[in-house]
Amino acid sequence: MSPGRNGRRITRRELLTAGGGALAIAAVAPHLGPGPAQAQTPKRGGVLRLTVISDPLHFDPHQTISFLTMVPLSFVYSRLVKVKAGPSVKPMTYPIEPDLAESWAQPNDTTYIFKLRKGVRWHPKPPVNGRELTAADVKYTYERFLSIQGNPNKPVLEYVDKIEALDTHTVKFTLKEPNAWFLDLLASTSTWIVARECVEKFGDLKKVESAVGTGPFMLERWEPNVKLVYVRNPNYFLAGLPYADGVDVLIDKDPSSRLAAWLGGKTDFGPEYQHAVRWLDVPVARQRKPGLQTAEYTWLTGGSIGFKLSIPPFGDLRVRRALSRASNLTEIFESLAFSQGRWTPNPAVPAAFADWSIPIDQLGPEGRRLYEPSTAEAKRLLAEAGYPNGFKTTVEAPGTGYGPDFDDFVQITLKNWKAAGIDAELKLREYGAFISSAIFGKFDQMFIGLRGAWADPEAYFYRWFMPGQRLNVWGVDDPKLTEMIKLQRRTFDVAKRKQIVFDIQRYLADQALLGADGSIRILSAWDAHIKNYMPNNGFDYGGRLMAAWIDK
Repeated sequence: MSPGRNGRRITRRELLTAGGGALAIAAVAPHLGPGPAQAQTPKRGGVLRLTVISDPLHFDPHQTISFLTMVPLSFVYSRLVKVKAGPSVKPMTYPIEPDLAESWAQPNDTTYIFKLRKGVRWHPKPPVNGRELTAADVKYTYERFLSIQGNPNKPVLEYVDKIEALDTHTVKFTLKEPNAWFLDLLASTSTWIVARECVEKFGDLKKVESAVGTGPFMLERWEPNVKLVYVRNPNYFLAGLPYADGVDVLIDKDPSSRLAAWLGGKTDFGPEYQHAVRWLDVPVARQRKPGLQTAEYTWLTGGSIGFKLSIPPFGDLRVRRALSRASNLTEIFESLAFSQGRWTPNPAVPAAFADWSIPIDQLGPEGRRLYEPSTAEAKRLLAEAGYPNGFKTTVEAPGTGYGPDFDDFVQITLKNWKAAGIDAELKLREYGAFISSAIFGKFDQMFIGLRGAWADPEAYFYRWFMPGQRLNVWGVDDPKLTEMIKLQRRTFDVAKRKQIVFDIQRYLADQALLGADGSIRILSAWDAHIKNYMPNNGFDYGGRLMAAWIDK
């Protein structure tokens, strides 16, 4: 059993019920306080201060999926539509609202027409120099998105057949086939509108100078290993926003140092990803931070175990099931400083998508068993598969980038595997190399990483298990699974699509293509003087902070 809210223990039955429903939702509602007593008039000015755990890999959104690049860019860029932000949006919900588009129409299943806001201007910086954004910029951006070699985000728009600028402020998308997720995918943080002038001047968008957008803040400078400094965009298209004069993003790889900076008043938000506080540190934070505001919810981030079905023994279903039965998620999440026993089990679609993640007790019998750790059962499965003495393998993992809790997760996982006879030799890789190669199949036998980069549910089975996708490192080519994935994509009725997505998750669990997994119920925190803010999953820090203001 594992501890639940308020110190209560979660029973096995409750754990199985919790995959994407009751527990995930309950993790939010009671912990959105303290709420505002009365509406206050926003104050202009001041600088919002927060931390990230490492420098950006670079500044080109079309050449990485890494949060280390996407989070810094969220302050600078805009896209056609976005996930709504603000105190009215509960964490783990992802409503879509206009961004650069003021409206859109869908004449048929494969056509979308967007009307752009008029008078939107690029940042008053060279080489764009504040000119007006037009439909030609949208067309250029997405044609680059689809044509640039090696774009790991290409699945977001690969089904688009044609993009047309009908006039200065009208863009038409024609899809190759229906896609019920199109608007959700357009809200991805990889779809920011970029300037042709920047690409032409710098050759690509990797240089910091190329980060010129239409977003609420302008990137003034980057001091590697120190900070990113943003200033208010005086010409932002939403009148009066942002309220803050700027944002300072401190770069600090040491969790203890990040915590000390926050407790010492040098930053305004919790020191971990998504402004979380490690649960081990919550008591001292509450003591040192009178009026601390918090939100508890399940985040998208979970574990990722990669292997290739073509390499023995991973093509054997019994071996794949043994990997999960040998893993003890309760031990992992009770041990980590970040979680301290607060977690939610994940099926293929993370539990943070409460409407689309199947409850664990609705999986098939074999799928449910993956979440029941048993070293003896893992050994039995291995023996049945022809490995009575277990087997040896290698597993690659990033040695930098994710922090000490990830390192502990890896070590506990390998310890549990070894107890069942799976002797995995750990090979550490630098984060940048891992995120650009291993997760795309350039590994020897296995890898351990994290998943949680996308704020659309479909990504977690389409990108991983559809034939031809770069992230399908397993080499899955299953006609039944492929047909289900195609069917849900062309099903616009939400209730019917949800049932197909549930069927996909049952099938993936039955085949142990995605083993037992879980996500932490994090506690995001922000100081008493920060107003009009609510955290959520995803990389769009800038979108969530543009309407926040400082009451000092």
